[in-house]
Amino acid sequence: MPKELWCVFLTIVLLTSACAKRVPEPVGVAPGVPHISWIVMHGDSDNPDQEFACQSDPRNDCVVPASRPDAQVFSDVHVYYHGAGVETRYAGTVQIGHFQGTTAAYKAESSITVLKTESIGNQSFTGVVTATPGTYNITFAIVATITESGKTQRIDLQVPVVVK
Repeated sequence: MPKELWCVFLTIVLLTSACAKRVPEPVGVAPGVPHISWIVMHGDSDNPDQEFACQSDPRNDCVVPASRPDAQVFSDVHVYYHGAGVETRYAGTVQIGHFQGTTAAYKAESSITVLKTESIGNQSFTGVVTATPGTYNITFAIVATITESGKTQRIDLQVPVVVK
């Protein structure tokens, strides 16, 4: 390949990989262990994925702007269920405290099966961010079950989200 074409090809590859969303991969998780990761984004109704807020790995502070009467803020919470090398079923709840609601946080049922041949399953939740500043939690209460053996593993996590 001529040098000029190689440079163009390399530039395209670098730009594409820099722009693509990457699924956070937890460090130190042994192969075959069921686990989840997440990304929190925020933006407007046209694009709730406009701005990055936080992710599971590398872990950083999670801050999203509060909704205002003249400008609602939307947030996307992306949850990734990582394959464990065998068919694995993830079931439970994801409670998202920073979503606007009546008196309780937004709570969704999670039920995803990652097949032996797959590396990941995912779910996304979109909602309007509360107008009340404060710290809210995303609470994961998930049970991962290895279909073949019936072995289970609980995944209980709380992620604080600061609404400013």
